[in-house]
Amino acid sequence: MKISVFDIPEEGLNIELNETPKIDGVIIVDSFKAILRIEKNGREVFVKGVVSGDVELQCSRCLKDFNMPIRSMVELIYHPIEELNKEELVELKRDEMDVDFYREGLIDTEDIIRDQILLNIPMKPLCSEDCKGICPHCGSDLNRSNCECEVKEIDPRMAVLQSLLRRMRKDG
Repeated sequence: MKISVFDIPEEGLNIELNETPKIDGVIIVDSFKAILRIEKNGREVFVKGVVSGDVELQCSRCLKDFNMPIRSMVELIYHPIEELNKEELVELKRDEMDVDFYREGLIDTEDIIRDQILLNIPMKPLCSEDCKGICPHCGSDLNRSNCECEVKEIDPRMAVLQSLLRRMRKDG
């Protein structure tokens, strides 16, 4: 949904949305719900609210698909894009991280929802904190059963010494 900045009433605007933004590599289980309060002060627009829904992810340890709920608080300040063009390149300060820009007097709520989804997906998603993953040798799911692989952990820094020891035993 696109909101015209010029149509935001003086008393503000409350909106409820159900949107399913297209995001490469992210499977959205059901449409995301957003409850937003939008207020305007001059050319600045303030957006506050909550975005919630579920995405399907793949566990980075056991490779199983699982649903992850996302619930994110939104607090954004929008400025016209023309303000950005007037200024030189400037490094954002911590208190300016929730600043965005609108073009041609329009704010796209789908962009708000998409950003919140992407910001809340972990870099290494886990189906559970205690996921054991898969065996690196046989590939069995260690959450379901123990594998029979014999694990000999050798410090890679000592592997050269171990091969030297083997050679000495052969020769001696």
